[in-house]
Amino acid sequence: MQRPWISANLAISADGKIAPAGGGPSGWTSAEDHRRLLELRKNKDALLVGRGTMEKDRMTMTVPDAGRQPLRCVVSRTGHFDPAHPLFHRAGGDIHLLVTDAPDVIFPGAMVHHSNLAEFLSELHLGYAVKTLHCEGGGMLIRSLAEMDCLDEIHLTLAGHTLFGGADAPTLTGIGGDFPMNSLEFELSGFSPDPETGECFVSYRRKTAQ
Repeated sequence: MQRPWISANLAISADGKIAPAGGGPSGWTSAEDHRRLLELRKNKDALLVGRGTMEKDRMTMTVPDAGRQPLRCVVSRTGHFDPAHPLFHRAGGDIHLLVTDAPDVIFPGAMVHHSNLAEFLSELHLGYAVKTLHCEGGGMLIRSLAEMDCLDEIHLTLAGHTLFGGADAPTLTGIGGDFPMNSLEFELSGFSPDPETGECFVSYRRKTAQ
């Protein structure tokens, strides 16, 4: 499979959850975490997010003061996008919508792709010169990338100040207890604790075969 180099970034609570049960907007981590989120977007050719996460967090997927904005890519099964969402009304990179289960969807102002995630990644790489792609969730999209072994780097904000609890609260790879079939080996590449905020910024790189 020909694809971009893919990184991901998420914040997780002290009990390993990325959101409370039933979902909830971002903004529960520090201003420093938000600054880091924007920093990780820099110099990426494309950003990727699931529709639910985009809508919940009102994401516009832009990089402040960047000379070149990344492509803005959103994945959805149904293609039920809200035309009033800020993403479609803020200047930024071209918008690419992957709709996996609704072949007749069209959306003004965006390129709509009807395929699966693997084909979409290859199309971005080969057809749109996307060499680096950065994913910002949600958990099911991260899981799909993990199941395809398409995650090269993971950035996490470990938020020791928050406990979400609940068996139905999503983890890094979706609902806990239902894990990807194969384990993936990563190695720690960055570790930066911040006692003032109660957060620790960590990075992992995919461990390559020796």
